[in-house]
Amino acid sequence: IFLLIILIALIVGIVYKTKQNGGGVSGLLSVLVGHDEETLKKLDPIQVLLMGVSTDNGGKLTDTIMIGSYDPKTQNASLLSIPRDTFVGKNPKTGTGSDKINSLYQKGPEKTLEKVNELTGLDIKYYMVIDNQALIDLVDIIGGVEFFVPDDMDYDDTSQDLHIHLKKGLQVLDGDKAEQLVRFRKNNDNTTYSGDHAKDDYGRMQTQREFIIETVKQTIQAKNILKIKDIIDLAYEYVETNLSISVVKDYVPYAINLDMSSIQSAVLPGGSYGPPTYPLWFFIADKNKTADLVDELYGTDEEVVDGEGEEETPIEKEEPDDTTTIVVDKVEVDKKETSQIKIEILNSSGSENVLTEVKKALKDKGYNVTGKSTFTTISKTTIINKTNVDAKFTDDILQLLKVGNVSTSSVSSSDVDITIIIGKDYNK
Repeated sequence: IFLLIILIALIVGIVYKTKQNGGGVSGLLSVLVGHDEETLKKLDPIQVLLMGVSTDNGGKLTDTIMIGSYDPKTQNASLLSIPRDTFVGKNPKTGTGSDKINSLYQKGPEKTLEKVNELTGLDIKYYMVIDNQALIDLVDIIGGVEFFVPDDMDYDDTSQDLHIHLKKGLQVLDGDKAEQLVRFRKNNDNTTYSGDHAKDDYGRMQTQREFIIETVKQTIQAKNILKIKDIIDLAYEYVETNLSISVVKDYVPYAINLDMSSIQSAVLPGGSYGPPTYPLWFFIADKNKTADLVDELYGTDEEVVDGEGEEETPIEKEEPDDTTTIVVDKVEVDKKETSQIKIEILNSSGSENVLTEVKKALKDKGYNVTGKSTFTTISKTTIINKTNVDAKFTDDILQLLKVGNVSTSSVSSSDVDITIIIGKDYNK
């Protein structure tokens, strides 16, 4: 009877504290890890550098580099991709393969973390290095991941023993097919993603972010509760991190409430440039746009910091630095001309109706238009001239939207002439 009274008292106490901590599973977990109602108020947003490592040409390279962030107070989370070819050396005109960010892991994860902090102006303290085999095994452990493959994929690289053969459409991917999906960039005939999907490396990063989000959503389903030991064993075997259990446990009770579909997704702003200007293809970050994006995603006012003792990356005329907000005089364009201009719209305004409205307005003027909504919500509308079309077309679009910055960014293999990213500043 005495033991029963103690047990009832403990249950009552746990139920009371659970309610104090917000109730539900989150409240219960908070009690079990020793939290109280004041704990959440003291928790800062957390950012972790995620690195997916594969073995290419005999060396360890980071195929995937992302910043994962989570704010337990606001339940905001984001994934920011860093292109693997991002230039981190002193001068791209004399750059080598070792000046790409994906090669830095060979010097240790701390070196990559240091460079990402320099690129973004953030102060990320934690990193997580995940062997590609971990993704393969995780997908197999949970019985596969249902995912819409955005394109037919047909690629072979015998030097890496990499063979990618996937058909477009909704399907359940096993671990092997999941690896093919996230490593795909282009086909054997040099074609890349089609339609509304981003292209080349941008397309690969988009697919990686979308697949990671979907994998997490399907992993945390109740049906996988009995597989938790296998998942933990997987982490011990394939994950290298400086995150301590004491830090992780502080965020878990709140992270289980995160709506995975609300995760913001973005890529480091910049452009790809190569021969004959540079000896290799490099992705060169746009510092001003990066600072704006970092401020939007993480709410920081920190400046983008140059590497200590390093020269600033020289700005060439063709680099994506030619960004201005302009007011244009009225221009007239012929529908025969506009029908030749291919436009993709990325709706990042946060309103589904905006995409339909802007597509209709542009099609009414004769433009060849495709569009989709994105996970990312941004504040400012941007019009990117990708193939150096006549400025009268971007001026015409500015007249139509009545808002926006115009930039030029010559991205290789682009199959559209203009990309319009609709921000929250767009008004009907």
